[in-house]
Amino acid sequence: MLTNDTLAEWDRDTFFHPSTHLAAHARGDTPTRIISGGEGVWIEDRDGRRMLDAFAGLYCVNVGYGRRQITDAIAEQAHQLAYYHAYMGHGTEASVTLAKMVLDRAPANMSKVYFGLGGSDANETNIKLVWYYHNIIGKPQKKKIISRWRGYHGSGLMTGSLTGLALFHKKFDLPLDQVLHTEAPFYLQRQDRDMSEADFTRFCARKLEEMILAEGPDTIAAFVAEPLLGTGGIVPPPEGYWAAIQEVLRRYDILLVCDEVVTGFGRLGTMFGAEHFGIEADLMTIAKGLTSAYAPLSGSIVSDRVWKVLEKGTDENGAIGHGWTYSAHPIGAAAGIANLRLIDELDLVANARSTGAYMLSALQDAVGAHPNVAEVRGEGLLCAVELAETAEPPVGFDPARSVVPSIVAAMGQRGVIARAMPQSDTIGFAPPLCITPAEVDQVVSVTREAISEVLGNGTA
Repeated sequence: MLTNDTLAEWDRDTFFHPSTHLAAHARGDTPTRIISGGEGVWIEDRDGRRMLDAFAGLYCVNVGYGRRQITDAIAEQAHQLAYYHAYMGHGTEASVTLAKMVLDRAPANMSKVYFGLGGSDANETNIKLVWYYHNIIGKPQKKKIISRWRGYHGSGLMTGSLTGLALFHKKFDLPLDQVLHTEAPFYLQRQDRDMSEADFTRFCARKLEEMILAEGPDTIAAFVAEPLLGTGGIVPPPEGYWAAIQEVLRRYDILLVCDEVVTGFGRLGTMFGAEHFGIEADLMTIAKGLTSAYAPLSGSIVSDRVWKVLEKGTDENGAIGHGWTYSAHPIGAAAGIANLRLIDELDLVANARSTGAYMLSALQDAVGAHPNVAEVRGEGLLCAVELAETAEPPVGFDPARSVVPSIVAAMGQRGVIARAMPQSDTIGFAPPLCITPAEVDQVVSVTREAISEVLGNGTA
């Protein structure tokens, strides 16, 4: 216990935590939890408390914790060659092999993979490639990027701008001028309650087109979007959404960047969200599930269409001026190889599909009729329970009441980790893809108990 106490003190005195109320943490108003181990869907802290992680870290530990196949691959790579750069045509066996494995799983129109470290830097890379592409084809005025309110694409300068959540803009002087935000495809929160899903899809497509025409189609470079909204509430798109959006983008020759950081490598019950929703992207962003977070690694997958222009650009201007010191880091690549093999061997994509459907149904049965549950929604092993003061139309709780954080804390007391999603009254679930129906039952039971504890049989 002395070690724990010392580490807790060091934590508050020295460690700058991301996405944390810094003053409250430094004062000791919020708990410090130091995680020491994990196996399957379970983690354990240094006090010996075991918890079912129903959010897979940050929707990233797809294969589950404690997989020796990946840790052994990392160790072997570190002993053989811990690092070499990828500049000027250099590569390692691991980075080249992983690129081939990713493209073997990617949509047929994809051509090459650029590796970085995290989803934010991959999206930064994608925007630079979009601008480079348009400069090379003689359309340098195409610079504006459209993303969506409630979308999440990272927390850098450009990627924080692309993110459509106020928390990532407030007091950071974001978003940057080149970034615009269009309608979030969030059917539950539509203003016109008489709209059908098909009506709402047409509305979203129309709002996008109106923005393009108002700004000038010759100024719009790309549309950046997740297959379904992740951090913005775990919101599947409404009926026909992606077909309608892509029709608008093709009409005005606007590139599509599909952000697969959360959805890639099995989470929706398909290898990629693009496959799941019929999206034909020009660039794809990958990260989390690429290594199941056993080592940092991200990727920008470049389509044939874009790659041909990049090649033309280097013939005209010399070597492309973009790279990170740790691009295609061999330790990350070794983790990626072992991770993708494990996803295949354990048939985790199929498990995400079947067990995800079971989880959604079980949550609907357990809490869907509660008067403060506005919606239970999901796709694959992404599920959400949205709560409200009144369910129809949905009216959110007073934020000062901290209703959803209180429910998530009550779940934690019962040994299950879920996430209070930002800027919404939503409980989020994204467990490792290896979760079993029995473990789902535990998550669902705890969710029901925690909602009842905080809200009773109705609004508390």
